[in-house]
Amino acid sequence: MNGTGRRLSYSFLSALPFLLVVVAGARPLRTSGVYQGVGIALVALILVASWLLGLRVLFSGTSEGRGVALAGSLFILPWAVIALLWVGIGAPFQATPAENQMRFLVLAGSSIVMTSAFIALKESLSGAGERLHSTLGFAACMTAGMAYLLCLSLSFGVSSVRLRSGKAPAVGDVIANFYSILEFIACVSTYLATAAFATSLGKAGWLGRAAARAYVGASMLLLLFLLMRGIAYPEISAATAPWYTQPGVIAGIPAVPWLMPGLFGVVLLRRAGDEGGDRGRA
Repeated sequence: MNGTGRRLSYSFLSALPFLLVVVAGARPLRTSGVYQGVGIALVALILVASWLLGLRVLFSGTSEGRGVALAGSLFILPWAVIALLWVGIGAPFQATPAENQMRFLVLAGSSIVMTSAFIALKESLSGAGERLHSTLGFAACMTAGMAYLLCLSLSFGVSSVRLRSGKAPAVGDVIANFYSILEFIACVSTYLATAAFATSLGKAGWLGRAAARAYVGASMLLLLFLLMRGIAYPEISAATAPWYTQPGVIAGIPAVPWLMPGLFGVVLLRRAGDEGGDRGRA
């Protein structure tokens, strides 16, 4: 039963980031009484699955196991918050001013959590003897975290003014271009950090060779889409082509670069659970 529960938990958490992309984008779900229920149910499932997979090691394992469990839980935490608050939120032009204010507040907070997760992972990998690629990933994630926090704070400020006054403030070309540069740097740096840490996880034996190469390949593909798009973030509205048909737009959505780190979290929780003795009992 324990082995079956852990396998089901691993499958659910692995599918979670991609499931949330669908659930968050389904605007018809944003109905009072519906999205709250769906969000609470998803968070409950995330907590149960994370606990079964290895989260409990954070409270009862060895210092090494707790470090791995901490990194894993931090990578998953932003997706749990998104599951609770983003059901049916849709694209920014579909959401209300209050929903967009909440969106950018969640993203700004999540950027801090994601940076913390990468730092915790770097410490665990250094303890396992892999320092080269984890150090490169650390440098990239710190750059990404700062750029994310700045550009998302700008977005939060603009959305707050819109909520109070009913219209967006005139930020000017300089601020608009500054935001585009920061957002571009944040996404590029996150893809580079993901590739570096995937390589590091492979070197440490925490990921299989094929899996590590898949993470690196996916990161480089999304990075290529982003570079082809360019620095300026394109307009997304009801008058433009659907965002989901534009690879460069998808690659530059602030939460999309966190998809693969979210999967790192699942791998790390499973490893923490295995090292905590669950493998023998399964």
